[in-house]
Amino acid sequence: MRSPFAIFPALLAAVLLVLVPAATARADLDLFGGKMTLRDENKMGHDFDQIIRAQQNMVGDTYVTDYVATVVARVVTGKRPMPFHVKSAVIANPLINAFAIPGGYIYIFTGLIQSVDTESQLAGVIAHELAHVSQRHVVSRIEKQKKISLLSTAGMLAGLLLGVAGGSGNAGQAGQALVLGSQGAATAAMLHYSQEDEREADHVGLNSLVKAGYNPEGMPGTFEIMLKNKWYDNSSSMPSYLSTHPGTEERITYLNDRIARMPKAFLERKDDNAKLRRVQVLIRARMSPANTALAYWDDKKTSEYTPMDYVGRGITLERLKRMDEAQAAFEKALSLAKDDPLVVREAGIFYFKTGQADRAVGLLQKAAIMDPDDAMALFYLSRLQAEAKQFAEAAKNMRKVNELVPEDWEVHHHLGMILGESGDAFGGNLHLAYASVYSMRLGKAREYLQRARDLAQTQEQKDRIKELEETIKARAEIGK
Repeated sequence: MRSPFAIFPALLAAVLLVLVPAATARADLDLFGGKMTLRDENKMGHDFDQIIRAQQNMVGDTYVTDYVATVVARVVTGKRPMPFHVKSAVIANPLINAFAIPGGYIYIFTGLIQSVDTESQLAGVIAHELAHVSQRHVVSRIEKQKKISLLSTAGMLAGLLLGVAGGSGNAGQAGQALVLGSQGAATAAMLHYSQEDEREADHVGLNSLVKAGYNPEGMPGTFEIMLKNKWYDNSSSMPSYLSTHPGTEERITYLNDRIARMPKAFLERKDDNAKLRRVQVLIRARMSPANTALAYWDDKKTSEYTPMDYVGRGITLERLKRMDEAQAAFEKALSLAKDDPLVVREAGIFYFKTGQADRAVGLLQKAAIMDPDDAMALFYLSRLQAEAKQFAEAAKNMRKVNELVPEDWEVHHHLGMILGESGDAFGGNLHLAYASVYSMRLGKAREYLQRARDLAQTQEQKDRIKELEETIKARAEIGK
């Protein structure tokens, strides 16, 4: 948990470049009647998820991810019955984008969260993307190939996302190489949404948006933001074959025509955007270029500042190494909202980072009491407790963080170190192995696995060794 927004390090994109041919040779699946089962879709979604988590910077701040999960869950209530348990994640990337893939996995980019004006707009994109899944648009195109490899197709989807997320940089070039390699261009064409797919996703998505209680104007509203930013346009760094949302202007007209015929009460629905605004402060302060973020707060009248604005300003100033000014901003936020758990948490993190342990521990303890499921507060509190040699409390809190964000390599690393220093050599090596697995250092993971295996005595410990072995094997398969 190097930062609240970069849980998984970006790995060498070359890992994926060999994935498609290797998987194709290894795991071809002849489909009966050319049809994929729900089990197939779930398997492909799971493989995709593992690839993306190894490649992208995933947001690990539960304040952000829980908020997005709540919006996703609300949209899903308007889509029942839904054939999958929908699982959401947030990718730390400034593009205005979101993806949903077979199996019910949906990924929201921080750039999208930052760009919307209302929760209905965020929900509109989510509803649209989940409609692609429920209507099986990707799957129907895959089925036309008759004989497929689920893992290679997952790799292809990952390449599409990696290409979009990486732009013209190394990650983007790697994604494009993945798409174009091993019959990739043909498969990319298969996965390209048609105008008919988009129209159906708009239609079905709008229905679920309304059923979930959101203002239907949110959907065209977000598309207008996308159109304004031209994130999908061929003039951008995104290749034309990755433009998965064609005909945006026409679709906005279609949606507005439908909405105009809806009951007036639907259009009068109001969003509670309070939590969205707080999440946007965190994203702007941590994800935007620091000077850009500071300019935002410099341009805002201080008479209009909320306590979270002072928090955002403080985070930004800390990034710019203007520590005295940052501390003043956090103290102002605390003076205005001393019982706001997010304000208290962020102030505690600031004091932790600046080496003021006595001040930090009180704030982080308070934040953890007010919000027991705040992974960030518990993470930094646990580290302070470990520094103070309070290993029992440190381990307890870091285990809770591990439950909240189970595939965070840094959480596993710190938990392993805490357990090792407290005398639990088995637990220490076990979690250091998981830290290596989730940072894709599989050779090191096997070293820690062997050490833990040599120390395992109880049946429970031996069972945990088996689970670790299976995890390493699964990650190794993805990397082949």
